[in-house]
This record gives sequence, C-alpha cells and structure tokens, in this order.
Amino acid sequence: MVLVVISPLVTQHTRVLVLIAPRVTQCTTVLVPIAPSVDQPIAVLDFPQLKNDTFLRAARGEQTQHVPVWCMRQAGRYLPEFREFRAGKDFFDTCRSPEACCELTLQPLRRFDFDASIIFSDILVVPQAMGMEVQMVPGKGPTFPDPLKDPEDLQRLKTKVDVQKELDYVFKAITLTRHKIEGKVPLIGFTGAPWTLMSYMIEGSGSKTFSKVKSWLYRYPEVSHMLLKRLTDVIVDYLLGQVAAGAQALQVFESHAGILGPVEFKAFCLPYLRDIARRVKDQLKETGQDVPMIVFAKDAHYGLEDLSQSYYDVVSLDWTIDPRLAREQTGGKVSLQGNMDPCALYAPKERISEIVKTMLEGFGTQRYIANLGHGMYPDMDPESVAAFVEAVHKHSRQMNKQQ
Repeated sequence: MVLVVISPLVTQHTRVLVLIAPRVTQCTTVLVPIAPSVDQPIAVLDFPQLKNDTFLRAARGEQTQHVPVWCMRQAGRYLPEFREFRAGKDFFDTCRSPEACCELTLQPLRRFDFDASIIFSDILVVPQAMGMEVQMVPGKGPTFPDPLKDPEDLQRLKTKVDVQKELDYVFKAITLTRHKIEGKVPLIGFTGAPWTLMSYMIEGSGSKTFSKVKSWLYRYPEVSHMLLKRLTDVIVDYLLGQVAAGAQALQVFESHAGILGPVEFKAFCLPYLRDIARRVKDQLKETGQDVPMIVFAKDAHYGLEDLSQSYYDVVSLDWTIDPRLAREQTGGKVSLQGNMDPCALYAPKERISEIVKTMLEGFGTQRYIANLGHGMYPDMDPESVAAFVEAVHKHSRQMNKQQ
C-alpha cells in the first residue's frame, strides 16, 4: 500500500508530494515539487530502486547476511583518478559543482564493493552559507582569512540563512548522484556538528590546543551557546534539505569532540547533537520517512552512553575505543560503526585480514557497520582498501554461517 504525503521539505516556497511505502527500502520515493502556479511544469525525481540495503538494515538494527562496509573519505586523494580529476581546480569550486561532486562520489564505487556511498562535499560549506569566507590552502588545509575574534563578530553572520539558496549546489549533487548511482548502494548525506564548526570559525584553521575557541566557553558562555544554537538551526534545515534531495542516511561529524572534557562536552556539545537528531527525526516522521542518522564524536570516549540515548540510530567510533567496551556502554540501544585504525591499511593484505577478523569478533556481525576510525590518508594504497572491504565481507559471512 502506498502512502501519499504532502511535504514542505524541499524549499520554503515549494511543497513536495512524497510517495512512500511502509519501508523506504522496498520502494522508490518520488518527490514531486508542486508548482506555485498551474502554468509552471511539475518535475518528478523518480530514483532507481535500491539494490543493496545492507547498510540501511544494519543501521536500523535489522538482520544482515554480512557486515556492510564503507570508509570515511572513501572519495579522496588516495585514488589516482581523484587526483587527476581534481588537478588544478579549487577545492570549494569543486564542492560547488554538482557534476564534479557526483563524479568524485562515484569513483570509489567503481573500484570497491562498498555497501554505502557518501556525497563528496565538505563540512565547512555551512560557515560559508552563514557568510564566512573559507579557503582551502595547499599544505595547510581549510583556512578562515577573517575568523571570529570576539562576540561582536557574530554580527557578521547572516541572521537568517536560506539553505535552499546558499547550499542548493549540495542538494543538486545529491539528486544527480542518486540517479547516477543507479540504486547500487545507499547515499549518505552529512554535516559538521555545531561545536566542530564553531571551532573552525574561531580558530581560523586547525589547531593543536584549540585555546581560542575553548576560551570562548569560559569567557563568553552565553554567546557560545548563542552561536551553537544558530549553527544548529542551519544544520537542521541543511540535513532536511539533503533528505529531500535524495540522501538515504545522514552522518553528523563532531570531529573535535575530544578536545572537550566531560563537563564541557555535556554543556556545549551533547545538547546540540541531540537537538539536531530530534528535530530532524520529528520533521521526517511527519512525512512518514525513516532515514537513519549516525553521530561520530571523535575521541569522546566518556560520552558513549549519552550518545546512545541521543536519538541517533548509529554511533560511530574512532580506533582508540575497544569494541566490547563500546557495546557494553551503549547497551544495545544503537548500532555501532567503525573503528579500524586507518594506519592499519599500511599493513600487508594478510595482516589487514587478521585485523578485520579481530575487529569483527569484538563487535559481532549484527547491528554493526564496518568503517575506519577516521578518514583515509592521501598516501594509502587503493589495493589495501580493497583488501579491507573484501576481508569484512568474507569474515562476516563466515561468522554468520557458524552462528
């Protein structure tokens, strides 16, 4: 039986007709923008049927025949075709090209038997949408020429961000990729989390101490909460826009969680992570949509129990956390993702297989998504990535048969 729902999720000025069956993975979702005038044509986004839903099943805690696997930064500089495609092009110009983002997203799927893909983009498109300039400086990484220095600088940020206007290129990239991927695997959308984005906006780049942004928490706690709330509001709209464009799962990257202590984490990080997941889930429920959400709070070991009770379906782990301890602390409330040390990919293929087997024994083969504990590095061998993916599939199938 097909349910027909009118949804306001695509733009503030456009309604969308969403056709969904009781389970999203068993049907095609058709988004029909309702034209504001009868003279305007109606466009239909009829995506290809999903052929491999193993990742989505694991995220929801359902039974799987093998452990699904994907990698953070699976579209990256370790691939020669990625380097060739990106040669001589500005990073954020690439991010603003739907065709380029689609191509870069698809490249690893042509090489590896991944069970999910993640759209090529960057977490710092959100500060850009709020009015800040961000540059990708060779040899240095993301840089804000004019970071936030004191509370008065918040006046430089846009008071109201229209994500449909400012981040339309991301939504177009997602829609294009959903068509081009031809239902092979699900497509993940993502965002940076408020605390991580605030860190970049104040530090101006990466940092060893993060003393500038952490000083705000002690000197300007109320203003810090104000900025985190504004970021949260933009992120919620951004994630809903990604789902409307075709994203089948969402990941929230809190990459700088570990620079906070437990008290500060609970005050300045956790409430906003929870608010994002709760608001996105509530709004999607209104249209009958079930989109798994993943949270990756790197190095926040002390927060696992709290994160498992924060409306997310999956908690992603870095490589410093013992799988059995993570299972114990999360209490079976969520699926887990991770957490092989990325540097293990420098090992010989036979050793990679052994490491994967040990990892699977720690996590178990159900309610689990194999991944790295962080993103891949530019000098890694694609053949090692292939060995990692093959080992996850092979060992998990064998373990399931034995059980």
